[in-house]
Amino acid sequence: MSSRRLQQIIPSVATSDGAGVSLRRSLGSVPEARVDPFLMLDEFSSDDPDDYIAGFPSHPHRGFETVTYMLDGHMLHEDHLGNRGDLLPGGAQWMTAGRGIIHSEMPQQESGRMRGFQLWINLPAAEKMKPASYCDIRPEQIPTVVLPGGGEVRVIAGSIAVGDREVAGPVQGISTEPLYMDVRLPSGGSFSQPVTPGHSAFVYAYEGSLAIGDDADARPLPAQSAGVLGGDGPVAIRAADGPVRFLLLAARPLHEPVVQYGPFVMNTREEIEQAVDDYRNNRLA
Repeated sequence: MSSRRLQQIIPSVATSDGAGVSLRRSLGSVPEARVDPFLMLDEFSSDDPDDYIAGFPSHPHRGFETVTYMLDGHMLHEDHLGNRGDLLPGGAQWMTAGRGIIHSEMPQQESGRMRGFQLWINLPAAEKMKPASYCDIRPEQIPTVVLPGGGEVRVIAGSIAVGDREVAGPVQGISTEPLYMDVRLPSGGSFSQPVTPGHSAFVYAYEGSLAIGDDADARPLPAQSAGVLGGDGPVAIRAADGPVRFLLLAARPLHEPVVQYGPFVMNTREEIEQAVDDYRNNRLA
């Protein structure tokens, strides 16, 4: 079976969120730049504390899941349910907003590098109003697989085949069946990963440029860009011009209407109006 092809490139654009955190947004930069069920992907990366020190003070969510994955730095998660989690280098958090959660993510450093990603994954209509939940994922809980030709893969969600066994990430049992991998390849290195037929998939290159697809028709994906993949085969990626690092994400699409208003993602305008009213009247969660 031929590998998935690079169908669309979504360049990241500079923006800010929270109380003024500088970041780059690819998915979600405009409503059309989504890959069902993925709604948004932000990359934050800076050595300048002015770019991140204000953090993300207390704010609400409803109707989807947020995934924060840290490469460098230290942030603290706290929410109205009493959850508290230290986001450390190599760690992650998986938060299901469900019917509502109010949380903050604040830097726990005054200098040094802060670097990572936040991903939003939609929830199916049947799950949008389920109770909120939070999972703190320590760095040592995320398995690292060394690739035969050099490089490595960190498996956050889903699994990777290693010989005759499967290495699974700590996140399992999500209805959209997400795959979330952080991959590093040396110059000239290659990586192939099966993806469930019918699932949406995209790649985000955050260091170096990639060649995606079979060698005969591989297409380049520049750094700090999301590449939407078409087809139903495996994903084939090569580091053609130097070492690379990238995220590979895939999940079962929902094929449901998406209506978003800031931190609320529902299926109808009426549901959004209800979410806003619930938040204003302390009924969100």
